[in-house]
Amino acid sequence: MRLTAHLPPLFMALILAGCMGENDSAGETNGPAESQDSTVQSESGEPENDSLVTIPVEDGAKPVVFVGSNWDGVIDVIDGESYVKIGRINGIPDKDERMREIWLNPIKLAAFHGIALLIGEGHNQYVDDMYSTRNGELLIVSRPSFADVVAIDIASNTIVWRFEVDGIRSDHMALSPDGAEVAVSASTGKVVHILDVWTGEEKARFPTGNSPHENVYSKDGNKIYHASIGHVFTAADRGALKNIKGERIFKVVDTQTWEDIKSFDISEKLAEAGYPNMSPAIRPMAHTEDEKFFYFQLSFLHGFVEYDMENDKITRVANLPNRVPDLPVELYVNDSAHHGISMGADDEKLCVAGTMSDYVAIVDRKTFDYELLEGLGEKPYWITRDASGENCFVSWSGTDQMSVISIERAEEVVRVDVGDHPQRIREGSVPDGWTTPF
Repeated sequence: MRLTAHLPPLFMALILAGCMGENDSAGETNGPAESQDSTVQSESGEPENDSLVTIPVEDGAKPVVFVGSNWDGVIDVIDGESYVKIGRINGIPDKDERMREIWLNPIKLAAFHGIALLIGEGHNQYVDDMYSTRNGELLIVSRPSFADVVAIDIASNTIVWRFEVDGIRSDHMALSPDGAEVAVSASTGKVVHILDVWTGEEKARFPTGNSPHENVYSKDGNKIYHASIGHVFTAADRGALKNIKGERIFKVVDTQTWEDIKSFDISEKLAEAGYPNMSPAIRPMAHTEDEKFFYFQLSFLHGFVEYDMENDKITRVANLPNRVPDLPVELYVNDSAHHGISMGADDEKLCVAGTMSDYVAIVDRKTFDYELLEGLGEKPYWITRDASGENCFVSWSGTDQMSVISIERAEEVVRVDVGDHPQRIREGSVPDGWTTPF
């Protein structure tokens, strides 16, 4: 629930000026992650995986699925073939050191508590996004409450390098197709940092609007598709006040020059298409294999829009069921009616997270007909397709599980218990033979 209206005016002013932060949560993780039972569920009682894993890994590495849990700072590691959990990585092994820094700095302390209050639903945000190197050596992790990105040595669970982002909160990342760099959004810094995965050195950066969010590399690595979403933590969700949400823009950036190829406010495109009252905040996105058509989720929209990237116009809107019609939009979690979308193989179907309505929708791309999967979990908050395009991974942030969904069959393959408030799910690799207690 939003608590913005109850904040003291001075603290609100700090927040709106870019000093966001978070509260401590119960059950925080200090040092190595504690052991935990792992359960895998499916209708047959056995996990199944009919597709071949095709993620790029080097010799000596094992393909896995990483599930990052935002509130307790752990990353569950799931076998990429059997979908059995094989271990757990502590994403905040340096927590004591970071907390000492925060308590000694009033600005950092205000930011830390503000992030929990306004973005984290009363919890600190320790793990947002993660990607591994192809040899399974390093795991690159963005940590919102610590305003940084770190590289964790997977074998030893120790930090190799740390990069502090501009502003006071880090967010979504993207891994370049060659696996050499990550793009990370600095939520209050109005910038996206491009970091070397091996050294943490900043190779480049580009400016953007308020609250940089999603980053997607083109298949050839020559472009980054980026969206900033504005101040989703405010309660100014309707009427004239919605204009104080800040600058919300979509841009395509050249990764050789780091200059904009194109940049626009999608509200103009929405108005041209006959939808002048839709929010222009682009949330997660998916695209066709040729990158000619994009599918954007927007704040407050139960569905998504289809965007013709070559002709720069909205061509269709997919309306999906709203299971919470009487819930005020001010109570949507971070303005997210839907938060998670991915394209299946051959551009035939999309897998969509109905975040506030507790469903996953499998949507036919040509007709926008859909099948709903309900009763699997609560608050789906991210969707990623696997490398084959046959399955999508769904994080159930409200019930602390992740599901593997067959896109073609529109059914759950397996469900796995994970940490507290899972969000981002990424395929990657760990050293062959690696395992930990959990």
